[in-house]
Amino acid sequence: MKKVLLICGSGASSGFMAAAGRKAAKKAKADLEFKARSDSELDDYLKENDLLLIAPHLKYMLKDAAKEAAPFGVKVAIIPQKVYGSLDGAGLVKFAEEELSK
Repeated sequence: MKKVLLICGSGASSGFMAAAGRKAAKKAKADLEFKARSDSELDDYLKENDLLLIAPHLKYMLKDAAKEAAPFGVKVAIIPQKVYGSLDGAGLVKFAEEELSK
């Protein structure tokens, strides 16, 4: 099971996105677990994940988050706006699988 952490400003919108991802992963029988947190909780949860996905409106955090994630082997990416804006769970699963396979 690969663990994917989604972050946004307060954790609310990423929470909705993570729920859509969990539902789509279950339907697709994907080996992914999605959780959401606020960006202020990143330090507490980063190392226990395989992939960190950042909300598009926080793309300015990408460089710092990648630097912080590197020692733990956690991959980092920005969730595509189209996926995030439409709460596309299937799109999130596909994107996460692509990022994890890099």
